[in-house]
Amino acid sequence: MTLKYLITGATGGLGRYVLDYFVANKPLHEFAAASSRESNRTQFEDCGIAFRQVDYDDPATLDKAFRDVENLLFVSTNTFDNEKRRKQHQNFVDAASRNGVKHVWYTSLAFGGFKSDSQAAVQTAHLETEEMLRKSGVTYTSIREGIYTEAFPVLLNWYPDSTTVPLPADGPMALTLRSELGEATARLMIAGGHENEIVLLTAEDTIRPSEIVDIINQTTGREVKFERVSPEGYIRIYGENDRGGKPKAFFQQTLTWSEGIEKGELATTHSLMRELLGREPTKPRDAIQGLLLENPNYTWHQNYVN
Repeated sequence: MTLKYLITGATGGLGRYVLDYFVANKPLHEFAAASSRESNRTQFEDCGIAFRQVDYDDPATLDKAFRDVENLLFVSTNTFDNEKRRKQHQNFVDAASRNGVKHVWYTSLAFGGFKSDSQAAVQTAHLETEEMLRKSGVTYTSIREGIYTEAFPVLLNWYPDSTTVPLPADGPMALTLRSELGEATARLMIAGGHENEIVLLTAEDTIRPSEIVDIINQTTGREVKFERVSPEGYIRIYGENDRGGKPKAFFQQTLTWSEGIEKGELATTHSLMRELLGREPTKPRDAIQGLLLENPNYTWHQNYVN
């Protein structure tokens, strides 16, 4: 029996919001949830949602899950290890091709906008995956999703007890709420089209790191200072003494993010998200203020070593 939609990453941040939209707007028989852990089956099936295990490291689970699927949401893995991600994504693309998936919807990232020349380490793996999809012959859409507004603490390496935010860049960023990206992604899949295209989902406004520091101060009464530092200074400050325990290698990667941000690689906006939502996406300034009003000590999980 054909399955119209399979939502991978259904227990993760973005995939959960995509699934929520399907649950609210599509018949249960049209879609299924997928995650890497078989132990998650019960939480979905108890709600009447079909479940398929999808372990990117285990091609056998991919073959079983992708059989007879028409539209497959390919949520990228959340590792910062690009070599590991490359292998996992190749497994996924190969299985989609082997099993005749009609349309793969890939959650890429918005560094570089519509261009494909970003050197930001977090983007290069996405560009490689887009190339895998092109070569596979599978019909696909690469959804370049805006950087999550909710992740602003890791972009600034800001913690609730920070007194300064030293960064080597202060470029504009079209930060976008993850919840709205999930809804827009679901709406895009349901609408269809965009075969073998790159699309961009972002808020329509930008914000700079220094402006985020201003919002932190205005909203929470703090007196955090934004400081421009050299790339070498950035690595020196955080490489050996990060509050969240992140290693030097992490900051060597995020330095490439900063270089891209300074070049304006996160400044590109597009109206597609507004068109899909039927409303203007939340401006990053308003979203950050809302997060801090709800919790003045707001944190983001990737700012800490697990």
